[in-house]
Amino acid sequence: MTDKLLIVESPTKARTLDRYLSGKGYNIISSNGHIIDLPKNKLSVDIKDNFKPTYDVIKGKSKIVKMIKKAAKNATNIFLATDPDREGEAIAYHINQVIDEKKVPFRVLFHEITKEAIEQALLDPGYINLNLVKSQQARRILDRLVGYQISPYLWKTVKRGLSAGRVQTVALRLICEKEEAISIFVKEEFWTIEAIFEKKSDGQFKASLVKIADKKPKIESEKESDSLISKIKKEEFKVSKYEKKNVEKSPPPPFITSNLQLEGSKRFNFSAKQTMVIAQQLYEGIELGKEGPVGLITYMRTDSFRVSEKSQEEARKFIKNKFGENFIPKSKRIYKARKGSQEAHEAIRPTSVLRTPESVKPYLDNRQMKLYTIIWNRFVASQMANAIYETVTTEIEGGKFLFRANVRKQIFEGFTKLLKQDKKEEEMIIPHLTPGEIVKLISLTKGQHFTEPPKRYTEGTLVKQLESKGIGRPSTYAPIISTIQSRGYVKKEDRTLIPTELGKVVIKILIDYFESIFNYDFTKEMEEELDEIEDGKKDILTVLNDFYKPFTIMLNKVEKEVVKIKKKVEEKTDVTCDVCGKPMLIKWGKFGRFLACSGYPECKNTKQLDEEKIEEKCPKCGASLVIRKGRFGRFISCENYPKCDYSTSVKTGVLCPNKGCDGELVEKKTKKGRTFYGCNRYPECKFALWDKPVTKQCPHCNNPFMVEKYARSGIYLLCPKCKSKIIEDEKPGT
Repeated sequence: MTDKLLIVESPTKARTLDRYLSGKGYNIISSNGHIIDLPKNKLSVDIKDNFKPTYDVIKGKSKIVKMIKKAAKNATNIFLATDPDREGEAIAYHINQVIDEKKVPFRVLFHEITKEAIEQALLDPGYINLNLVKSQQARRILDRLVGYQISPYLWKTVKRGLSAGRVQTVALRLICEKEEAISIFVKEEFWTIEAIFEKKSDGQFKASLVKIADKKPKIESEKESDSLISKIKKEEFKVSKYEKKNVEKSPPPPFITSNLQLEGSKRFNFSAKQTMVIAQQLYEGIELGKEGPVGLITYMRTDSFRVSEKSQEEARKFIKNKFGENFIPKSKRIYKARKGSQEAHEAIRPTSVLRTPESVKPYLDNRQMKLYTIIWNRFVASQMANAIYETVTTEIEGGKFLFRANVRKQIFEGFTKLLKQDKKEEEMIIPHLTPGEIVKLISLTKGQHFTEPPKRYTEGTLVKQLESKGIGRPSTYAPIISTIQSRGYVKKEDRTLIPTELGKVVIKILIDYFESIFNYDFTKEMEEELDEIEDGKKDILTVLNDFYKPFTIMLNKVEKEVVKIKKKVEEKTDVTCDVCGKPMLIKWGKFGRFLACSGYPECKNTKQLDEEKIEEKCPKCGASLVIRKGRFGRFISCENYPKCDYSTSVKTGVLCPNKGCDGELVEKKTKKGRTFYGCNRYPECKFALWDKPVTKQCPHCNNPFMVEKYARSGIYLLCPKCKSKIIEDEKPGT
């Protein structure tokens, strides 16, 4: 007999809960996420009626709604156990609305999916937090107002189908501004000077020139460095400072959403979305053989470093048994809360440190194992003792020249026993020196360097930047980044985010005419106001009115500027129309930029922009062939198109490696716009690669081709057979 209905939003979570609550009278069902939302085909916000939203059942969710209603009628008690955040609260509220029962459902929060946590939450249920619901509703209304009332101006001035997002546009702005900084960057040369000094009978050591006449040296040429070296050689050097001390380094705190996404990006090249999907799987439950489904980590959308006392005690006991008493700090670690963080949640941690990565490895796939391992390591390390280093600093003076040497040696591993540090320790030793004693200058070396351009954002570093500016929240980082890529405003290359030409055009219009809406400080303030609605400190209607009044003034002003904006977007060119002789303009269309006659609509002549001619001739008419861009990426066609309709794929020159296949690898695109390389004999041959193949034989195993790969240092070639590497080129701005 099941008289208690428990509703969650995920089928996976439902299966895990079913194991723990089996035989206890619970009917557990899932909503599969949101069941109602603002319909996509209209604004659905009645501005005149206090911004009242109109919700509809989401397409395809009618059966689920009927199932929920039926189950609710037969239940004595209803428990809503959707995710413990704004979106989860909104889902619970909407489920409550469609139930249409007199029974008041309980709200249950599962911060971790373990037997003890589930039983405790069900013993102490609460009710739907209406302030949290209002905060989510305010965000949804604000996003709808901005998106549905600004996007039409992009349709009128650039092309149809474009959209603006309240927070996504700000993320795009960050990426575009970074690209601008890279484009205007001017490389500057600078030189450094290092010296080898010797203490009589006690060894040599290296030191760097750090000051000239109490100022930081600025050496801009080899000639200048040679002149300084000549002067330095004439000086007598003595020790002005010698300091030896022990310093301690604390472990980093456990993961929160932003730094988990950053680490996932940096270490495994996971997108923000991938990281959150994998973390959700670990949170909702993994089948651990006879033990059944178990939630391995706590809730993964959090900005709090707080952890429970019980988890700390368990970690300290584990550390003592595994590493020894010295590896436990004298007192429990409490990490300082970030301003504005939601302390109701814990940090992301394993639900039990006794489930070590090694013990659960047989049940996890490769990606789950990677993420669980860094979460487990980070949490356990966060509860370990400090690492201790012996540092030695010495300064050597000669005339107006000051040299400095620093060395550091680890004398106690502490948390680094578990959380290995990437940076290697300096092996140099500085002999014991006494201030005032003379040291001998043995040699001087000069080094040439160049300043480097700013680095483009990866998904991880963009999340970190959004967080530092107070833009977005843990639940929104991944959707923000996915959205700007799916809209074609940003592309990912070599792990970095690069704005497309379309993205640059869109951001210029939006910043020129809606700067106050897509301003960093304004966006941050809006996030803070949403938090205040959640805390019951602000009224939703006040926030919406304060936003909308100046917003309408802005919209009315821009309406009068549409023709002017369109003219700015339509760039003039020196290309003459070969039909009527008038100059051609650059316009935007369904597949990107193209040339159109300025005499439109009288002359409707258009041409592909930036056509790349190749040496081959059209086999149909003998004209030149060009590379064009279309819906499915680049392709080769006749320059006389549409008179001649010949077209083919862009070839790589690499023969298909599959045995018995005489095809060639050609450039293709997935439905989501990602480039890959596949055999032109498809579907007979289904060989494909993500990396670009090049016609270079591997010097180690003689494989007939290699593939292009990217690293922070630049482009290199990799043999897909023996994995040998060849450095080919440097890639700027990455």
